[in-house]
Amino acid sequence: MELRNEEEILEAKGVDISLKDLSNKLEEFAKARDWEKYHSPRNLLLAMVGEVGELSEIFQWRGEVDKGLPNWKESDKEHLGEELSDVLLYLIRLADICGIDLGDAAARKIVKNAIKYPPKVMF
Repeated sequence: MELRNEEEILEAKGVDISLKDLSNKLEEFAKARDWEKYHSPRNLLLAMVGEVGELSEIFQWRGEVDKGLPNWKESDKEHLGEELSDVLLYLIRLADICGIDLGDAAARKIVKNAIKYPPKVMF
């Protein structure tokens, strides 16, 4: 289901959405615009790197920032959310095009990291 207007977008705002749901929406979006021919792994990776650059620019001259960004304007937080979303959406699309179940891969990686980096035991 593709969101068609601002009202539908606002209604969807508070809804939990899975990686699979996002994947399906991205596939529909690309098909509707005949963009699939451009969605090679290389092209998607380069587009994602460009978005990471845009994300980096937001933090470039701010120095360290506090958790939760309490001193940021709402418009700056909104811009940050947009750039984070761009990176996430390209990552999901890249994983799909490469045949990787990103949710499964991430869950497995968390388990591997837990084994590799066990918690410190305090006595």
